[in-house]
Amino acid sequence: MRYILMLMLCLCGLGTAYGQDVSNVDAEDAEGKEPSSPTFVPMVKVSKALVGGDSIQYVELNALYIYPKQVFTDPRQRQAYNRLVANIKKVLPIAKEVNAIIIETYEYLQTLPTKKARDEHMKLVEKDIRKRYTPRMKKLTYSQGKLLIKLVYRECDSSSYQLIQAFLGPVRAGFYQAFASLFGASLTKKYDPEGVDRYTERIVKQVEAGQI
Repeated sequence: MRYILMLMLCLCGLGTAYGQDVSNVDAEDAEGKEPSSPTFVPMVKVSKALVGGDSIQYVELNALYIYPKQVFTDPRQRQAYNRLVANIKKVLPIAKEVNAIIIETYEYLQTLPTKKARDEHMKLVEKDIRKRYTPRMKKLTYSQGKLLIKLVYRECDSSSYQLIQAFLGPVRAGFYQAFASLFGASLTKKYDPEGVDRYTERIVKQVEAGQI
């Protein structure tokens, strides 16, 4: 487990290391040309409910989020909002993949009988992740790398620093935090959907629901 966490969470730092400032980049440039995995999964669930002795059929669809209309006081605010939407669409799939890989790998490791078998499997996993994710992380901008760290917290309910500390120990966690800080990032960043990250959370929910 330590290998997968080390690699995936350090790749979050690589996003800031390889990235660039996007203050002059518009939404189209920020989104990039590489297609991301979809975050919206359409759901149509048909079932029945017993009401007063009668069986009534109902259809359950994806959640729909209604917010006050976004008001922009100047073109810069609109551009910043569009850039945030584009960045979220780019890195949210990666954050979800991090969470899925951690869970799936952990569950599979529990089925292996020996430490040797688990270590051998983790070597294969690490090799595959390096092949698939390092090119993607190098394409992230500075802002996207920092956003990814926060969205990893949202998906895993723990900061990157906490996850590294739990599985690799405080010394290694401190090393990777120092590495990230060289590029103005922090693996201790938490996600605050009710506070500073409320607009990000709003956009994330709408992206997940397929509304934007």
